[in-house]
Amino acid sequence: MDAGFKEIVAALEIYFDGLYHSDTRRLRQVFHPQAIYACATEGKLLYLTMDEYYPVVDKRPAPASRNEPRSDRILSIEFAGPVTALAKVNCAIGPKAFTDLLTFVKLDGRWQIMAKVFHFDLRPDPGQAA
Repeated sequence: MDAGFKEIVAALEIYFDGLYHSDTRRLRQVFHPQAIYACATEGKLLYLTMDEYYPVVDKRPAPASRNEPRSDRILSIEFAGPVTALAKVNCAIGPKAFTDLLTFVKLDGRWQIMAKVFHFDLRPDPGQAA
């Protein structure tokens, strides 16, 4: 397995752990400080800088605190070149199942997320009958 691929997988493990534990210290290890966060699932653009995004995570109850089952999954990692890649991943927080498109750049010797553009679907409430 290519070293770049392994490094991105390791960065994604930190990313998934950061989301599951609502831990911005971990997320800061993998997001570039100037990264963007964007979604249009609800019909309008949600666009945040990292300075706007981290307080949202800090206020959110961690899925780990509710013992939510993890559904982290790497769907694909594609390289555009030696320092640019795109990862497509799935994860879930509360009722939302996410598909994240994470653009990575390799700067200062490490892979960092430069853009997170995502879609989410609402999962059925497990307490309700189907």
